[in-house]
Amino acid sequence: MKLFYAPSSPYVRKVLACAIALDLDRQIELVPVKPFESPAELLAVNPLSRIPCLVTSDGAALFDSPVICEYLDSIDGPAILFPPVGRARWRALKQQAMADGILDAAVARRMESLRPQEAARDAFMARQQAAVVRTLAVLESDPPHRTVDIGTISIACALGYLDFRFAHEPWRDTHPRLAAWCAGFAENPCIARTTPRDAV
Repeated sequence: MKLFYAPSSPYVRKVLACAIALDLDRQIELVPVKPFESPAELLAVNPLSRIPCLVTSDGAALFDSPVICEYLDSIDGPAILFPPVGRARWRALKQQAMADGILDAAVARRMESLRPQEAARDAFMARQQAAVVRTLAVLESDPPHRTVDIGTISIACALGYLDFRFAHEPWRDTHPRLAAWCAGFAENPCIARTTPRDAV
């Protein structure tokens, strides 16, 4: 399998964390790309020019991170990261949705922060920040469990992205239960081995 990726992408991190948790990471060749430059090799498999994009061993191209993570979980036997039924499934999927919402807002805010300052930009960034703040409050009131699944991996990646891109806005002091969970969960190899970084 081939994964088109950038080391700073939190969505890529989620895929890599799932691959590590499933012991599939050695089966994946990493192909570094700059999606904003729309390289031909990425466009050939993903017309959206977005990462992550996984090309499976039989040549199928899969993208966005929820699809890729669920595909990886389907490769060897019964699902591990996506509970198949019941309350555990809906909790994991809800947590993934909340984490992806944090990421969508944080990434949009990060991209907007690189533009020249103006009132419309500032209003957009404030709206994205408010979405993150509200979602952190929900997670603080009901912290994730310790089980490694798509929900907990997604939340850890989202919190890691906040630390990576918004370290000047610490969230731990006002969310002690979530911070304690994050500190413990960060010891899982799938999180510890996928710390985000800027491309060299």
